[in-house]
Amino acid sequence: MERQPYLGGRVAQLHQYFPKLCPPYCGLEINFRRMKISPKLHVLTQAEVESVSGEEGNFDVAIKLSPRYVNEKCTACGKCAEACSMEIDNPFNYNMDKVKAAYLPHDMAFPLRFILDPALVKSGEAQKVKEACPYDAIDLDMSTKTLDLKVGTIVWATGWKPYDVTRLDSYGSGKYPNVITNVMMERLAAPNGPTQGKILRPSDGKAPETVAFVQCAGSRDENHLPFCSTICCLASMKQSTYVREQYPDAKVYIFYIDIRAMDRLEDFYRMVKEDPGTIFFKGKVAKIEQDNATKNLMVRVEDTNTASLHEMSFDLVVLATGMQPATSDEPVPISVPYDDYGFVASMHAAPGICAAGCTRTPAGVSESVQDGTAAALKAIQSVARR
Repeated sequence: MERQPYLGGRVAQLHQYFPKLCPPYCGLEINFRRMKISPKLHVLTQAEVESVSGEEGNFDVAIKLSPRYVNEKCTACGKCAEACSMEIDNPFNYNMDKVKAAYLPHDMAFPLRFILDPALVKSGEAQKVKEACPYDAIDLDMSTKTLDLKVGTIVWATGWKPYDVTRLDSYGSGKYPNVITNVMMERLAAPNGPTQGKILRPSDGKAPETVAFVQCAGSRDENHLPFCSTICCLASMKQSTYVREQYPDAKVYIFYIDIRAMDRLEDFYRMVKEDPGTIFFKGKVAKIEQDNATKNLMVRVEDTNTASLHEMSFDLVVLATGMQPATSDEPVPISVPYDDYGFVASMHAAPGICAAGCTRTPAGVSESVQDGTAAALKAIQSVARR
């Protein structure tokens, strides 16, 4: 089950994986096809677990199902969107553009079915949108329901969310339009993103000539996220290649405390470092301010190699924000151990309950897949023992 109206999580919002820099849709499409033809697999979207009780082999799970207002008859023809004039912020693109209030979450969404925003359903336009559907797929009377399930074991894989950088007052995120986050940069570079893959300044739509990546934005900081998310360095290096491929004359600076590229990913770090247009600057950014006339950003930083202070101007600043576990705000609704940072403390969280991926530790896509496979095997073993 999945809270969003589609499967794939934040992976579906990526432009490319590192280190091979290939798009995620290839792997997602294969897995979606497998899921579609599996008779033993039931997918619930817009679903949230409200309560869990019982014990291994005999859990009672209450699931809240939020209304989609579109049923299984939907063919994704798009007639509802054509009839709709209301627009909302596009959640898939981190609200950087607008989408019709009757919309397909993204091009490869699974299930491939439209959704109606609640604001549209409550408006006078709803009936017109319903009448535009030739398949009788729109149900304006859908309501929130509760589904009660009996299950033998549970795999908890609620993932992560980007740290709220508006808490970083000195960096101006949310105040200066040309300060964006690493997840927003992924959508800017994606062909189905808000700018059709062109990396442009949000303030004026211009191509950036200078781009700064600020590492550990809120991470490794006692006042914010005190841990390292492990992927941010590599994400910024990957995104530096996006900029340099689109704009060969652009200059990219990566401001870092130390670079963490483990195991085989060291080669990727070496490749990026050899690019003469990418400068690695060892220093923690202290403050970012905006030139109100140009909307350029002044970055104040100390070069820790020379103990000298610098103030540098950039067209665009990308904050490498950390991975905050979803369980830090919304714990598993049954007693399991947590570490000091809100992650579930063990894969085998409790008898019959397994934690996987970023629910229990910061991880990249490949590590999360491996971890999920291990958790699934543990869940199968738990059922087989009963």
